[in-house]
Amino acid sequence: MNLPTDELLQITRLTLQHYEQAAEAFREGTRDHDVSQNIAALLRHLEGPAPLQILDFGCGPGRDLKTFSALGHQAIGLDGCARFAEMARLDSGCEVWQQDFLQLDLPPERFDGVFANAVLFHVPVQLLPRVLGQLHGTLKPGGVLFSSNPRGDNQEGWNGDRYAAYHDLPQWRRHLLAAGFTELEHYYRPHGLPRAQQPWLASLWRKTAD
Repeated sequence: MNLPTDELLQITRLTLQHYEQAAEAFREGTRDHDVSQNIAALLRHLEGPAPLQILDFGCGPGRDLKTFSALGHQAIGLDGCARFAEMARLDSGCEVWQQDFLQLDLPPERFDGVFANAVLFHVPVQLLPRVLGQLHGTLKPGGVLFSSNPRGDNQEGWNGDRYAAYHDLPQWRRHLLAAGFTELEHYYRPHGLPRAQQPWLASLWRKTAD
C-alpha cells in the first residue's frame, strides 16, 4: 500500500486527535497495566552501568517514565499527543519531546535503549522503514530496541478512529532486520496464557555495529 502524503497526514492527525480527546480516560485505564515483563526484558539486554539513557517512544501519560526513573535511569519521553506530553512531564518530572512519526528529529547515538511499548503499530507500513531507521540512528552502538505490538495477519487500516498495522512475527522480523537490527528474543503476552489468548507480540533487537 502506497499512501499519498495528504492521507498520511490525515492518518497522523486523526489518530492523535483520538488520543487527545481520550487522554484522561486512557491514563486512568492504563495506569495499573503491568508491563514489568517488558521493562525487565529491555534492561536485561542493555549493556553498561546505570544510569542508562532510555527513550520511551510513545510514552503516553508517562507511567513507564516514572518506572525507569525510579530504577535509576535517565529516561526521556516522546509522544505526538500534546496532552500526553504534558501529562508525562508533570507526572514523571522527566524531559518529554512532542514529536509525531512524520516529524521525528532524534539525536544521533544518544540512547542505550528505546522502549516502544504499544506504539509502533500505529505507523503505516510504508513509513516503517523510515521510523525504524531513525530509531536505529538514535541508539548508541550495541543499543537495544524493545517493541510490543498487537499481532495480526499483516493487515493495516482504520480501527475505529485510530490507524493500525498488525504484523505477524515473520513480517515484523523482516522489517527490523532490514533496518539494521539483530534479533535478541521475542515472546507473546500476557505471559502464561494459551497463544490464542496472547494478542501482543514483544520483541527485542540490538543495533548492529556499522
